[in-house]
Amino acid sequence: MFIRQVISQDAEALAAIYAPYVENTAITFEYEAPDAEDFRNRIHHTLQKYPYLVAEADGEVCGYCYASAFKVRAAYGWSVETSIYIKESCRSQGIGRALYQELEKQLRLQNVCNLCACITYPNPASIAFHEAFGYRTIAHFHNSGYKLDKWHDMIWMEKVLTPHQIPPLPFIPYPQVCAQHGKEYI
Repeated sequence: MFIRQVISQDAEALAAIYAPYVENTAITFEYEAPDAEDFRNRIHHTLQKYPYLVAEADGEVCGYCYASAFKVRAAYGWSVETSIYIKESCRSQGIGRALYQELEKQLRLQNVCNLCACITYPNPASIAFHEAFGYRTIAHFHNSGYKLDKWHDMIWMEKVLTPHQIPPLPFIPYPQVCAQHGKEYI
């Protein structure tokens, strides 16, 4: 298995990984699974500012993760939301751990301070995974989303990735980080 930056050709594989989460669970609050073209657009949008990574084993994409803006206002520039999805047949193989380790490495290079994860509650596996990475629950919202004929709570978990300096080091967009290191992907 190796971790690499996503490419637009991964869109179909990512859509296939994500679809069961949309169609069969409340892990995501989307109602309709996005198609490959939607994923291509999401990939393009994300990579303009943040890392978007895939795990590949034996030539097959088996999971992905990415960071996105926590909020759009300028003062939130050092906080991101993290997301991760693993192919159902590839869970419990260390893929998520490898993806998050690489994602954190990339986000440190961008001078990101705070990692936030929005998790449907209850979701013991995701909560335990994030706790193992040093996230802690900071908020619990009740009946936040309606899906699959019931209301679902959600929690926010947070991890401090880098120290909060005054003034903070400047946020560096992902393409600039890659260019500074002389590579398309670090």
